[in-house]
Amino acid sequence: MAHEHHHHHDKDCCSHEHHEHHHEDHHEHHHEDHHEHHHEHHHHEHGGLKKQLLLIVLTALLLGAAAFIEHRWSLPVWQLLLIYLVPYLLIGHETLHEAVEGLVHGDAFNEHLLMSVATLGALAIGFMPGAETEFAEAVFVMLFFQVGELFEGYAEGQSRKSIAHLMQIRPDTANVEREGQVFSVSPDAVQVGETIVIRPGERVPLDGVVIEGTTSLNTVALTGESAPRDVSVGDEVISGCVNLAGLVRVRTSKNYGESTVSKIINLVENAGEHKSESETFIARFARVYTPIVVFAALALAVLPPLFVGGWTTWIHRALIFLVVSCPCALVISVPLTFFGGIGGASRKGILVKGSNYLDVLSRVQTVVFDKTGTLTHGQFAVTAVHPESYDARHLLHLAAHVEHFSTHPISVALRDAYPDEATDGCSVTDIEEIAGHGIRARVEGVEVCVGNQKMMALKGIQTPDCPHGDVGTVIHVSIGGDYAGHIVISDSVKADSADAIRQLKELGVSRAVMLTGDRHEVAAAVAKELHLDEFHAELLPADKVDQVERLLHETAGGQEITSGKTAGHGALAFVGDGINDAPVLARADVGIAMGGLGSDAAIEAADVVLMDDQPTKLATAIRIARRTIRIARQNVAFAIGVKVAVLVLAAFGLATMWMAVFADVGVTVLAVLNAMRALRFSRP
Repeated sequence: MAHEHHHHHDKDCCSHEHHEHHHEDHHEHHHEDHHEHHHEHHHHEHGGLKKQLLLIVLTALLLGAAAFIEHRWSLPVWQLLLIYLVPYLLIGHETLHEAVEGLVHGDAFNEHLLMSVATLGALAIGFMPGAETEFAEAVFVMLFFQVGELFEGYAEGQSRKSIAHLMQIRPDTANVEREGQVFSVSPDAVQVGETIVIRPGERVPLDGVVIEGTTSLNTVALTGESAPRDVSVGDEVISGCVNLAGLVRVRTSKNYGESTVSKIINLVENAGEHKSESETFIARFARVYTPIVVFAALALAVLPPLFVGGWTTWIHRALIFLVVSCPCALVISVPLTFFGGIGGASRKGILVKGSNYLDVLSRVQTVVFDKTGTLTHGQFAVTAVHPESYDARHLLHLAAHVEHFSTHPISVALRDAYPDEATDGCSVTDIEEIAGHGIRARVEGVEVCVGNQKMMALKGIQTPDCPHGDVGTVIHVSIGGDYAGHIVISDSVKADSADAIRQLKELGVSRAVMLTGDRHEVAAAVAKELHLDEFHAELLPADKVDQVERLLHETAGGQEITSGKTAGHGALAFVGDGINDAPVLARADVGIAMGGLGSDAAIEAADVVLMDDQPTKLATAIRIARRTIRIARQNVAFAIGVKVAVLVLAAFGLATMWMAVFADVGVTVLAVLNAMRALRFSRP
């Protein structure tokens, strides 16, 4: 089923794509270019589904023609076989190819072998003396298989399309100054020691040292630290940060290949290589079912004749056994179930990149969260006001006025806390921004300073220790040279984060862990508020990968889950949104990215994308996945139950071929109807 391979390549190609992504901005095209090297991947190429649909229609027409010829004229068996081989090979060549490849590579018992053995058995029956020809059935079974694949391929294609649409591909260019002129070039065209200009709002393209200007940088994407970092002349800047406030000129210290962003992308590639491949449901099922069927048929052909003789009769029965045991109902209803599951999830704003990830989601035991932008908003808000001499409202009012013209995130937070500042007619004059300290200005003629401890020291004002246990960035305010109080600003926790953790616990997830690059006390406060099982702070991207490795080891080494609806090993899900999360997203059993605020790198490396950044969607995704797997399991149990009944009859020579086919078609229809339930997911 052209999927296992497909996911395997996907992990790698994600990483290659990042590289290319920085040179040109055509994600979608890379997708195609990269995959065309893999014949298995014909599904997800741009015209892959159309090609497949065309094959299915052509085969159906040829099958009809062949049946008509067989009905009208009585041709010798070998001629009939030639007529039927045309549609059979047309629709089945890829499956046969995969089956042979599996045998060569020692991975024999896959679904391709199962389909091949059953259909070749059906073709062989025609040559048994006194037997009906079953050529039409052989083609039919292959046709079913491809129809099932088509549905699943379509659902995954839709998911990918939405993801491509989600990423406004940000141009990665560097503005380099050469001979007094500024040129916009690709970052890898810049030499070490050249000067680049970074304007407010632009991303830092290369690592370097500031030679002119002061600004503050948003490092959330890289370090996960929510507080912006102030830089001025002589400070180092690292690629991947976003310049927030002023224009700076930077002398580059590393070329693109050595820069921080490309190092992180290398981490992603390496992480992807360690990830264990999650198989599609059908593949996992075929691993168990195929050997049973193949060996049972062999036993049926060889053992009875040794005692009772009559080789032809028993070989004939063994061949019928093979045809009957072919899981028609499954090869169409299981992909349909996943088609429903992926479709149902996308209606809820959850994009799943492949059906195998639904399988993994249903088995999640450990969930690891990034903090900034995932559990918290990743933006500052005023969380506490502690006035000394005025009331809180007045303190905020003055601070908002002073910060009126600044683009610094802290200024934005102070203005948001006092929104009617612009309309109350106070006059603000002599505004002076002191980089790395704060801002001072005259409000109604009185000097007001708003800034950090350095700012207060500059004015010779003693700042009391913050007696309140608030965690965050402390902003001091002085009015006319007197200390007026302080305001605490921190990254606020998303409204539904606590709810998300609670729902996950209800679903039986045993560990909720938070990893962050932020300061220890900030992380501790969030972990306490959300009742997380454990947290680790002040981590660099590489440390995050190490932590996840450890957790993966503990999750997999844990007991097998046999209780409840999910069998198999527990899986680890990682939820994150920044560039610094991309390596971990690639490494986890299932990586989940926040789609609204997430960086391109994170969305690319993830297996599942939550469109609206709500952590509670993770619980919804797990519920949908479990329900999908449950419906798939019902179909398997039902189909195999009917099969076994017919097989028992066939073994005693009581079942005719048509009875088997009828049972199969009936089962398929019922299984398909059951599969359609996966689309309707009612729980919120």
